Amino acid sequence: MSKILIRGAKVLGGEPQDVLIDGEFIEAVGSGLDADGAQIVEAGGKVLLPGLVDLHTHLREPGREDSETVLTGTRAAASGGYTAVFAMANTFPVADTAGVVEQVYRLGQEHGYCDVQPIGAVTVGLEGKKLAELGAMHESAAGVTVFSDDGKCVDDAVIMRRALEYVKAFGGVVAQHAQEPRLTEGAQMNEGIVSAELGLGGWPAVAEESIIARDVLLAEHVGSRVHICHLSTAGSVEIVRWAKSRGIDVTAEVTPHHLLLTDEMVRTYNPVYKVNPPLRTERDVLALREALADGTIDIVATDHAPHPHEDKDCEWGAAAMGMVGLETALSVVQHTMVDTGLLDWAGVAERMSFRPARIGGLEGHGRPISAGEPANLTLVDSAYRGEVDPAGFASRSRNTPYEGRELPGRVTHTFLRGRATVVDGKLA
Repeated sequence: MSKILIRGAKVLGGEPQDVLIDGEFIEAVGSGLDADGAQIVEAGGKVLLPGLVDLHTHLREPGREDSETVLTGTRAAASGGYTAVFAMANTFPVADTAGVVEQVYRLGQEHGYCDVQPIGAVTVGLEGKKLAELGAMHESAAGVTVFSDDGKCVDDAVIMRRALEYVKAFGGVVAQHAQEPRLTEGAQMNEGIVSAELGLGGWPAVAEESIIARDVLLAEHVGSRVHICHLSTAGSVEIVRWAKSRGIDVTAEVTPHHLLLTDEMVRTYNPVYKVNPPLRTERDVLALREALADGTIDIVATDHAPHPHEDKDCEWGAAAMGMVGLETALSVVQHTMVDTGLLDWAGVAERMSFRPARIGGLEGHGRPISAGEPANLTLVDSAYRGEVDPAGFASRSRNTPYEGRELPGRVTHTFLRGRATVVDGKLA
C-alpha cells in the first residue's frame, strides 16, 4: 500500500498539520512533512477526525435485504465518515446465536468499507422470555461484547438482571431499548399537546424514564454495565445524571434526529418523521443537547433504520418506524452542537469515535491521531453547505427526514486502515 500525505488538515479542529500514512498506520504527524512518491491529499481548511464509530446501526441482513445489506449499509457508513459500526440484532433470523453473528461479522470483512461488529440479542428471538447464547456469541469469531433486543425492550426485570449478571463475567454491556410496552400500546407519537390536537395515540416520556430508572438500579445492584439506547427525554437525562453521580456504571446515547427535530414535524403527517422513540418537544431537544455537551450523554449513535419505499410511503398509522442516519449524522451534529458553540471538533471526536469505541470494546478504532496508530480517519469540509439529496445516498433506503434541508459539512475522505474508502466525497 502506497504512502498518503494529508497536507494542512486541522487535526481535531486545531492548527493545520500534515499527517503521513504508511500502509495501515500513521507514520508521522507534524508540520512540513514530505514523503517522496506519496499520494497527496490537499486538506487546507478541512477538519481531520478519527474514523467515526456508530454503536447503533441496523444493517437488516440477514432477512430484510430489501431495506439494506451489509454491503450497502457499510458503503453508507463510509460515506458518512464511519470506519466501524455495531450492527443491531433484530434481523431475520435474529442474531441470537454464534452462527448468525459470525455471518454478519464475516460479511463486513468481505465487503471492506468499514468494520462491522455484531451486537447479539439479549433474549431468544427478541421475545424477552429466555436469555440468548450470550457466552457463545462472546466466544465466537465475532467476539460480541454488546447485547441488545433493540426494537423491543427487555421489560422483564428478572431477565434484565440475569443478563446484567451474565455479561459482567466477561466485561460485556447490555444496551437497553427503554420502552415500557404497556404504556405505549397503540402509541404513534410523543404524548403531549401535538398528539392531543392531531388525535394520535400518545407515547409518554415516563414509558422511557421508568425503564431507565429500573435498569440503572439493577446495574448498581449487580455491579454491571448498562447502556441506554436513543435517550430522548429531559427526564431521562436527569435519571442518567443522578445515576452517574452515584457511581453507577451507565452510559447513554442520543441520535442526531433527537438533537434537531421535534414533534411539531408530525403535523405534516409525513411518515418520514415516525420513529421509535418518537420525536419529542423543543424542551427535550435542548436538554439533550446540553446533556451531550456536559457528558451526561456519552455518545451520538445514528440508530440508522432503513426501510423500503412501500413501508414509508403510506398512511401514518401503517408506516414503519425509523430513519436512515449514517450519511447525515455528522452534518446534524455540526449544525446542532458545533455551529451553536456547544462542542468543538475535539468534543465531536470524543462523542462520535473515542467513547463509542470504548463502550463497545472495539480495538483499533477511536484512537488518537498520532504516529503508530491505525490510520482510521475522516476528513471533513466543515465550511460546506448544501441541501440533502437522498437520491445520492449509498444506503439502499431513502427514508431521511432531511430531504431538501440545508445542512453543513461534508465528508470528503474516509480512510480505513490507510485505504481510502471515500475520495472527494465519492466512494472509492
